[in-house]
Amino acid sequence: MSDIAKTPEPPYYAVIFSSHRTEDDDGYGKMADRMLELAERQPGFLGVESVREELGITVSYWESQESISQWRRNAEHREAQRLGRQKWYSSFRVRVAKVEREYGI
Repeated sequence: MSDIAKTPEPPYYAVIFSSHRTEDDDGYGKMADRMLELAERQPGFLGVESVREELGITVSYWESQESISQWRRNAEHREAQRLGRQKWYSSFRVRVAKVEREYGI
């Protein structure tokens, strides 16, 4: 079981990446690990939650829209995006949302 991200009091931002994978696994796991390692070092990164069944969903949490933009422009992340479009994902959708409220136990 994955951990639930420990996020600060809202507001903050969530980037929701939903995807269907192709059969091509060549280099995917290594790249996914590298992206997590890089994201964790990005200014403004707050945490991540990810699950994969038939549909994969990864939610990353960020302090600001600017921190999301900086991550999006990261050269290694851009290469991962290119490879994802080219060989790892048959479809995907990225959504960016402002988190205004949270609660739980």
